[in-house]
Amino acid sequence: MTEELKDPSASSGDTVSASPPVISVMLIVEDADAAVAWYKTALGATELWNLGGVAGLEISGAAFFLHEVNPENRTETSPSQTGVTSTRIEVFADDPDTFIERAVAAGAIAGAGIEDHQVPWGTHRQGGFTDPSGHKWSVGDRSPLGPFPR
Repeated sequence: MTEELKDPSASSGDTVSASPPVISVMLIVEDADAAVAWYKTALGATELWNLGGVAGLEISGAAFFLHEVNPENRTETSPSQTGVTSTRIEVFADDPDTFIERAVAAGAIAGAGIEDHQVPWGTHRQGGFTDPSGHKWSVGDRSPLGPFPR
């Protein structure tokens, strides 16, 4: 799906094709290098780029970003510093059990356990963990990714 956008540099009324928007997250961490290493080991992330303190990663094509704590900006504080987080990262995988097991083996704190939930479209398997920086991750099968009703 692409959208047509007006090109401000083109003649009046001209349009250009654009890719659809992409949503991602930027996680605030205390030590970006340590966090990059952990996400690579624990979640199989691939490093896209690293500017020292800010890095781009991806897991199976889903990009996310890390930013080291900025003492000059109170809003850029890690959950491990504040003791709270307001965002939960959602991952949808073919095998959520193995994804969670790998993270826990690398030092994540396991959530309440992975279980099957009955939802209107059927069974949804989901569990989670908290990463070493204090971010909450929910990991489930891909069942919520389609439209409903089906």
